[in-house]
Amino acid sequence: MDTERSQNLKKVLEAVPAGYLVDAAWLTAHGVAYETFRDYVKRGWLERIHRGVFRRPAPNATKANTLDWKTCILSMQHIMGYDVHVGGTTALSEQGYDHYLRMGSNAPVWVYGDAIPSWLTKLPLNAPVETRSTSLFADPSLGLTKDDTDAANTLPWDWKLRMSAPERAIMEAMDELPDHASFHNLDMVFESLTTLRPRTLSALLHSCKKIKVTRLFFVFADRHNHPWRKRLDPEEFNLGSGDRALVKGGRIHPRYRIMVPEEFVKTGIDDGA
Repeated sequence: MDTERSQNLKKVLEAVPAGYLVDAAWLTAHGVAYETFRDYVKRGWLERIHRGVFRRPAPNATKANTLDWKTCILSMQHIMGYDVHVGGTTALSEQGYDHYLRMGSNAPVWVYGDAIPSWLTKLPLNAPVETRSTSLFADPSLGLTKDDTDAANTLPWDWKLRMSAPERAIMEAMDELPDHASFHNLDMVFESLTTLRPRTLSALLHSCKKIKVTRLFFVFADRHNHPWRKRLDPEEFNLGSGDRALVKGGRIHPRYRIMVPEEFVKTGIDDGA
């Protein structure tokens, strides 16, 4: 092996911890020629997972049929540099609200980004992946957890998933109502969201581009009336005009004019009727 190829291989092995993934775009950007991929695989330095996606083999590891979804997303965020985050019910689950969600063992992993590689949903992961753009908010960076770790200088077990904070995650989850999320599940979660940050909520609500989500947020907020609720004035946000249909067989909420299951009307605040 010539010196340049040897140096490129050394860079790859230093950047990719055992068990983590890289794709063809990352390898070529780091000086590995496309025709070299097959040689690396043949020599056991990389393992082909899918077309254009490779894993650095872990020593003495048994060959698993499925990949851990967290390892995959961490590889995308910390090695390959994809601007993606985990959001919605997945972010809520990862931050301790999983016992309210009743999602089942095959719950999807919600991944948000505007340049998600097409191979992500084709990998043999241990959970199905649902992808979404970041178009719900005018400012796509609002309400994400902070991660100050430097991937180049920290060990992989110290890496943290970049995800939506609970304030953003609950709005992303509401955007999936009623087809991909359950009113009952989100009602259970909302009941536990007693410590949300009013300033963060305000910024997200101002940035939210969907009237449906803004109205639903206040339906849930009024229903549970947590201490932070009094710090938010619905009149300050764009609630649009006119009635919005959402649930078949539901009822129009008297204040927020969106169709929701009947029990959400009975316990809602009726002062806007």
